[in-house]
Amino acid sequence: MNVTQKFQAPSAEHWFGTDNFGRDVFSRTVEGLKTTFLVALFTVLIGSFIGTLVGAVTGYFGGIIDEVIMRINDVLASFPSMLVAMVMVCILGRGPVKLVLIMGVVFIPSFARVMRGEFMKLKNRDFILSARLIGCSHWRIMFSHIFPNTLHTLLSSVAIGFNNAVLVEASLSYLGIGVQPPHASLGRMMSEAQGYFSYIWCVLFPGLVMVLMILGCVLLSESVVRLKRR
Repeated sequence: MNVTQKFQAPSAEHWFGTDNFGRDVFSRTVEGLKTTFLVALFTVLIGSFIGTLVGAVTGYFGGIIDEVIMRINDVLASFPSMLVAMVMVCILGRGPVKLVLIMGVVFIPSFARVMRGEFMKLKNRDFILSARLIGCSHWRIMFSHIFPNTLHTLLSSVAIGFNNAVLVEASLSYLGIGVQPPHASLGRMMSEAQGYFSYIWCVLFPGLVMVLMILGCVLLSESVVRLKRR
């Protein structure tokens, strides 16, 4: 930080210029990208892991277990994820770890519903009936026979969930209730630069990096869908 070098335009010394405190925007963008990426990554890991377990149990066993769990899931899914995350952050407090846990819980319902549908679709296939006839346990059937056939759908859902997690994290940080200083975040960088649009590089580069990251995940999810169709 060097306030004597604030708002310097992009140059060989400062590739993305400097901000209102003389901080190198490129260095902060790289740090913010890492923070946003890790928050989104661990969010989808938590959401997909627990959501897959919930979806597997409800989709495979059905009955009262399915009814009770999915009604709870429907209630949670009826609220916008952004709103739920905002309320939980205000109640439980701020910080990267808390933010990841909160967002992970918020993303569970979407993964649970997708995986439930996959398990319901596959559980009565001939190869599953054959596995039952030779005495395979329910858990072996679920995770050795059905789960591998859901991976394409799961990976596609993870890519979409990652994009949503990036947007939620960036929105929360932009509003000041997400990642807090001294940690950098792409959303927080854009929030801090909103009063300095005359120095467009302060907001342009963090926003551009976020768009490219989301676009990359969209292309990845489309590739997974194309592989599934082959």
